Amino acid sequence: MAKGGQTPKDPSSPAMRAAWKLKEAGDVVAARHEAQRLLENPPSPEDRDQAEELLRRSSTPTALYGYAAIAAFILTVLVALAATRY
Repeated sequence: MAKGGQTPKDPSSPAMRAAWKLKEAGDVVAARHEAQRLLENPPSPEDRDQAEELLRRSSTPTALYGYAAIAAFILTVLVALAATRY
């Protein structure tokens, strides 16, 4: 298994190689679409594993949504306090 942010040494197919190159180039949306398109057809087990790995690496961590909700709540409380003070 490759370290985070690195392409596997040997992508199993040209489609996966193209998807990893897109991700490395910074086009994460196109790389995700390429991996999802590959998963829609019955892929080989290696392609399926690599496509799932690419999707996992390019998704937003779920904890980030919790932190954003907490920050929005704190901001709302501070604005409400400021509005009631003046």
